[in-house]
Amino acid sequence: MTAQAAARLDAWIDAHFDEQVRFLQALVRVPTDTPPGNNAPHAERTAALLSQFDFFAESHAVPADRVRDYGLQSLTNLVVRRTYGDAGRVIGLNAHGDVVPPGEGWTHDPYGAAIVDGRLYGRAAAVSKSDFATYVFATRAIETMREELRGGVELYFTYDEEFGGTLGPGWLLEQGLAKCDLLVAAGFSYQVVTAHSGCLQMEVTVHGRMGHAAVPDTAIDALQGAVAILNALYARNVAYKQVRSGVAGIVHPYINVGRIEGGTNTNVVPGTVVLKLDRRMIPEEDPAVVEQEIRDTIARAAATRAGIRVDLRRLLLAHPLKPLPGNAPLVDAIRRHASELFGEEIPVCGTPLYTDARLFSERGIPAVIYGAGPRTVLESNAKRADEHLDLEDLRRATKVIARSLFDLLAA
Repeated sequence: MTAQAAARLDAWIDAHFDEQVRFLQALVRVPTDTPPGNNAPHAERTAALLSQFDFFAESHAVPADRVRDYGLQSLTNLVVRRTYGDAGRVIGLNAHGDVVPPGEGWTHDPYGAAIVDGRLYGRAAAVSKSDFATYVFATRAIETMREELRGGVELYFTYDEEFGGTLGPGWLLEQGLAKCDLLVAAGFSYQVVTAHSGCLQMEVTVHGRMGHAAVPDTAIDALQGAVAILNALYARNVAYKQVRSGVAGIVHPYINVGRIEGGTNTNVVPGTVVLKLDRRMIPEEDPAVVEQEIRDTIARAAATRAGIRVDLRRLLLAHPLKPLPGNAPLVDAIRRHASELFGEEIPVCGTPLYTDARLFSERGIPAVIYGAGPRTVLESNAKRADEHLDLEDLRRATKVIARSLFDLLAA
């Protein structure tokens, strides 16, 4: 890319930045709390906003029965296809609109999209409605130099990342609706992520026998069985700290038990307790081996309590993202332009999160994670009160993506 081409792209983004911010505000103001997952209205609003730019969004509604069985209410994924010429690469850009509910503790309206001191506040402002704006305006920018391009861009705006992506990018790929050669997924501005951890989520139902607390010998305490299982699972975390990943940014495996339910009353010995666990896997681990280890650990712990029976159900298995050999053009372009625009060396690394990018990688599509946001999830307050985005990160990340697209699509 010449300096003149970079300057033209940067100038267009600067000239349209206020419009880009208004676009993001409009997206943040339509709630997409998941659960309950009634996200078709946001897709409709997004499609209407895109039409103002003459971007036609294909609306692909996932069948209602599949959505209900999945535990959501409505789900429509969007695909925008922009074609510039024959025999070039097609670059996919994927961001998700679904997000966890706001929760408590906000000092700004979570759906107000207020701007204070250069930061835009709102649920999904950073993760990842921001990258709806990043990718749309980067694509619009390169189209001012359309005659110099070949290949195309496909925008995938999906609504299932919080539940694992199966009905988001997974469904688009399953239906043959996503047809890119390389993929950029929503991320943050200060690193190019090429690998991430996997995640196994399981539901553990511990069965005992309910009884009156006055005569506990007539009952089998499911909670005591659950405690034995919890102790065994958490003991694994000590061993996991010795299992180190070779990927920068990813440290070691971890088990978290995020939800516990059970019992009927304070004077009743609990007959059933349900645990929901999350096991993070480093890229070097085999998911099948990890799952069997968890099952064996639970079985051994349950066997120490007479009368306890356990049912196990897998809720999610998200495989780790591993770099594919063909990702070098994406990595090199994004890293080069990001380092220049941010004025610091932008590293290539992994992340302990899991993302929709893995679904493309599993189909043989090289994928990287890059977009608008701070250095860490914690810094953005994503999934916490007062989630926000520094608007200068949005501006510069949009320039990075626009320049990188131009490099990859230049005729």
